Amino acid sequence: MKLLRRTAAAFLIAVFIAALFAGVLVPVPYAKQFRDSPNAMPSRIHLLGTDELGRDLFSRLLYGSRISLLLAPAASLLATIIAALVGGVAGYAGGWLERIALGGTDLAMSLPWLFLLLAARAVLPLNLSPAASLLITFALLGFFGWAASARVICAGARGLRDSDFVLQAKACGCSSRRVLLQQVLPNLRPALFAQFLISIPVFILTEANLGILGLGVSEPLPSWGGLLRGLENWSAVQANPARLAPLLLLLVVVSCFQLVLRQEDFAP
Repeated sequence: MKLLRRTAAAFLIAVFIAALFAGVLVPVPYAKQFRDSPNAMPSRIHLLGTDELGRDLFSRLLYGSRISLLLAPAASLLATIIAALVGGVAGYAGGWLERIALGGTDLAMSLPWLFLLLAARAVLPLNLSPAASLLITFALLGFFGWAASARVICAGARGLRDSDFVLQAKACGCSSRRVLLQQVLPNLRPALFAQFLISIPVFILTEANLGILGLGVSEPLPSWGGLLRGLENWSAVQANPARLAPLLLLLVVVSCFQLVLRQEDFAP
């Protein structure tokens, strides 16, 4: 099992490095069109062929991996910060504030947040610039994905509320705000780090769902979700099976995350 996890971790690192240095590894820009060779088959110049607009699929795959793999952690970081603030304050304060916060997280978790994401993204203009659509997509992921993590952080803060070092800090005259920021939250770092890591594959899959529906990162920027939309043209996929590369890479990356982030590793 350790060998399998190490292999999965090595593969993830390799994909991250390839995505980070996409500009060095790919022969052409992701948006360049080869108008004389649309839907081309794989070749020495185009390793995965081209799409219907003549754009190099290998180039778009690497740049799309960069967007999905680098900005999903950004969305996870935003969600974890919100969860730390909501869950940490609620668990430390207790009483009516904790009940309201837990009620809010229960409500947020009970709602079909994928449909909320679709609704929130759909009300925005469709002619957003690619950069704006990129930021808005992952900001929405972060703002809608904090609830489950907040419950975990709230439980951890509740357990620290009556601990010896917290009581000693209060006895020394430290304010509640200082105790929360300097004593409680630093001791919740393992839980926060675990929630951050666990959220990354969730946000990768969510972005892919939005991209398939045309509500994710807009063209010409590539992302895994946008590349998966190309699978709608099944005749083109049958002619060039290399078009399945984004789907296969997405499945392997998410599976590797699940292997690396085993639940028992974060158990107390």
